[in-house]
Amino acid sequence: MINIRAMSLMRGGKLLLENADITIFPGHHVGLVGRNGTGKSSLFALLRHELSVEQGDCEVPRGWRIASVKQETPALERSALEYVLDGDEELRSLEAQLAQAEQSNDGHAIGALHDKLATIGGYDAPSRAAALLNGLGFQPEQIYHPVKAFSGGWRMRLNLAQALIARADLLLLDEPTNHLDVDAIFWLEDWLQRFPGTLMVISHDRDFLDAVAQQIILIEHQTATTYNGNYSSFERQQAEHLAQQEAQFEKEQAQRKHLQTYIDRFRYKASKAKQAQSRIKALERLQASAPLRAASGFNFSFRAPEQLPNPLLTLEKVQAGYGDTVILKGIKFNLVPGSRIGLLGRNGAGKSTLVKLLAGELKAQAGVVELNPGVKLGYFAQHQLEMLDINASPLMHVQRLDPTATEQTLRDFIGGFGFSGDAATAKVAPMSGGEKARLVLALIVYQKPNLLLLDEPTNHLDSTMREALVYALQDFTGAMVIVSHDRHLLRTTVDEFYLVANQHVEPFAGDLDAYHDWLKKHTQAAAIADNASSGKADRKAEKRQAAEQRQALKPLKDRVLKAEKTMAQLEQKLADLNTKLADNGLYEEARKNELTDLLKQQASTQSLLNAAEEDWMAAEEALQEVQNEASN
Repeated sequence: MINIRAMSLMRGGKLLLENADITIFPGHHVGLVGRNGTGKSSLFALLRHELSVEQGDCEVPRGWRIASVKQETPALERSALEYVLDGDEELRSLEAQLAQAEQSNDGHAIGALHDKLATIGGYDAPSRAAALLNGLGFQPEQIYHPVKAFSGGWRMRLNLAQALIARADLLLLDEPTNHLDVDAIFWLEDWLQRFPGTLMVISHDRDFLDAVAQQIILIEHQTATTYNGNYSSFERQQAEHLAQQEAQFEKEQAQRKHLQTYIDRFRYKASKAKQAQSRIKALERLQASAPLRAASGFNFSFRAPEQLPNPLLTLEKVQAGYGDTVILKGIKFNLVPGSRIGLLGRNGAGKSTLVKLLAGELKAQAGVVELNPGVKLGYFAQHQLEMLDINASPLMHVQRLDPTATEQTLRDFIGGFGFSGDAATAKVAPMSGGEKARLVLALIVYQKPNLLLLDEPTNHLDSTMREALVYALQDFTGAMVIVSHDRHLLRTTVDEFYLVANQHVEPFAGDLDAYHDWLKKHTQAAAIADNASSGKADRKAEKRQAAEQRQALKPLKDRVLKAEKTMAQLEQKLADLNTKLADNGLYEEARKNELTDLLKQQASTQSLLNAAEEDWMAAEEALQEVQNEASN
């Protein structure tokens, strides 16, 4: 198990944890929560042996395989499938050793290495890697594309798949859902629930933590507090703790007030001076509990739109796409004040294409798009974070929107988004993704939109900012369309869903649980359809599969043939030696040395033959097992 005792951890001169005690048992699934910058990722770095403790102990069992998601992905020519397989370091090491053994023609080493590969599931590793990529949203043909062909978000999915295939004893996942859509998150939850090792995951996605975590560790104010249960259980326990803390604080404040009143009344009266001094000492000894946790620093709301035209936006028989490629067609969409729509659909189905169409970033290929002249659009998309002026401050960004407003008014406004004090005048350039996202949201809110289009607005936001956004959206009076993988945000702010699938956009009669059922049903139907058509229409795929199967069997067949050849050579040599030993003249005293040499050769050859026979039997059994699995 992981044992952290009386540990203090610093990074960049900042104290993150002080006197922390954490125990994590093998096989436990743990969620790490807390505001950005409190030390969650630094704790991961410590577990990966990239940091050292200032004091105390951090013990991770020796020999544990630790896997985590890389933050960078080079532009490689290597295929996505091979890149994912690189995540299993033991597999790659055995493959390299096997290649070397085959080059040196070391039969014993070849046999032993094939056995090790079979033990770790090396022969089915490509199929496991393909299954991971499929679950994370990659199309079958994409797994053979080079890594450099994928965008940044898709490369992060490749890094996630690489971590999942590692057969780790300890799996560390830092915000794994940030680059996933709802479909992939559902799949990842199912996969992690079956993961037998120890899991530690940093996430601000409460639904995700509810699904995968058995224990929550809250990191705040340089302390780590452990709560048993999932995120919802943690919230209940924390609410009870805060209520007790508030009651204790109020009790102590009342006691302080009572003591202070007595002191103020009697400290200068000679008859009561002794009692007053006693009260002063009691007041000094009284340890005040901390008040309720400080406010998150995020406190904002959407200001009332100046007008609410009806309808805001209408699409009739619209077709959308890129160049000659059609992504969506026959779109009929109507937005009126109060519309609160969430878009559902598989990755690549066209959700972001629809949002770009509504935002006017994409022109319709056909049909009618009518935007009311009174529409004031608030559009959030990830690429807008990069459109900020990196040399300007948050205060300057808002001043450009409203040059006539006083500086204090603007400071009060952006303070609600966490930009208070010096943060209001700091440059954008060094900001984190979360800080940039907060600034973009602030600029949208300030302009009083009556139509909100939000494409993954919670990426990079921590849980406190996500909650602040939820509360703000709940009070928004205009219309909004949201694409998000944050199911809590969708459940608490959206009134109706639209499904984007098969080039169409249609109302979806159901909630997110119904959508999960729809995904399962259609995934199974697609698999059945693929199986039914594989024998007719996909001969190329069948031939490739057969070739892959032959390729997987080739090392074992080569091993069997090599063992048979070695056995035949040794049997012939042994027969020749037995013929020589049958010569009666060999046993005369003058030929004693010759006899001794032949007997040594016989014993050595018999030993080599026995080893070759054992190797042949092991290879035959392994070959038969793989063939049986393939036939099943």
